[in-house]
Amino acid sequence: MGQHPVTKAVIPAAGLGTRFLPATKATPKEMLPVVDTPAIQLVVEEAASIGLTDVLLVTGRNKRALEDHFDQAAELETILAAKGDAEKLALVRRSTDLADVHYVRQGEPRGLGHAVLCARRHVGDEPFAVLLGDDLIDARDELLSRMVALRESFGGSVVALTEVPRSQIHRYGCAAFEAFPDAGHPDVVRVTDLVEKPATDQAPSTYAVIGRYVLDPAVFDVLEGTAPGRGGEIQLTDALRELGSRVPASSGGGVLGVVFRGRRYDTGDRLSYLQAVIRLASEREDLGPDLNDWLRSFVAERLGTGSRS
Repeated sequence: MGQHPVTKAVIPAAGLGTRFLPATKATPKEMLPVVDTPAIQLVVEEAASIGLTDVLLVTGRNKRALEDHFDQAAELETILAAKGDAEKLALVRRSTDLADVHYVRQGEPRGLGHAVLCARRHVGDEPFAVLLGDDLIDARDELLSRMVALRESFGGSVVALTEVPRSQIHRYGCAAFEAFPDAGHPDVVRVTDLVEKPATDQAPSTYAVIGRYVLDPAVFDVLEGTAPGRGGEIQLTDALRELGSRVPASSGGGVLGVVFRGRRYDTGDRLSYLQAVIRLASEREDLGPDLNDWLRSFVAERLGTGSRS
């Protein structure tokens, strides 16, 4: 269709991280380590892995650590080089070399839709990806590249969907959808409605919108006119709902969905965060064997203790 290629990624990172207090009192939640790598770096790595190396972080107050992390650490690099520690030097330089990272402040927390709107000047009149830092997609499972390919083939916007238990759907934006045979794959659907955090008995499905989007630039004009919705915030879901009612896709309307069935880690939730750390560490060659041995003995001990109580 001659669509403009997607080259830019926007990562909202202005949240206060109150669920992780007191750890996030002075440390951005995005800097919490997943084993030994900050969550935000994993998200930037995901974008860069498919060529989206022009990255905008939408930040807020007390987020200076994010800028420092992606900046060059000259003193540390000099010390490591002098010690001949090439392995750690490469780790330090990796975050600096990943992408061309830019920053804009959101100012006040007015919702995800407002955070996306803050990216307008940087993005311009181009399609772009949005990656939420709380959602980590396992690098072994394809998602963002599929979404970009769909945008470039059909225009419009693309959201990622995953099925969740109905008891949890109130925590998410929820999608109603129908088949989209033009894509040639049953996991690609046309979104017909979106509802932000619906009541369990009013949800149109059990498919939740998760933190990966590829958006048409027409979303900016819609967001400009979107009134605060649920929680008194400007909801991206509400803007996408309006875009979805527009046809054809080339006008900035039409919303497709990709049903994701791979591995996803919600690092915005304390239990899911711990599960992600354990799961990913257990699969690493340098940590996995010893950790798995310990986990087996720990679980056996806990079960044994439970049986005696």
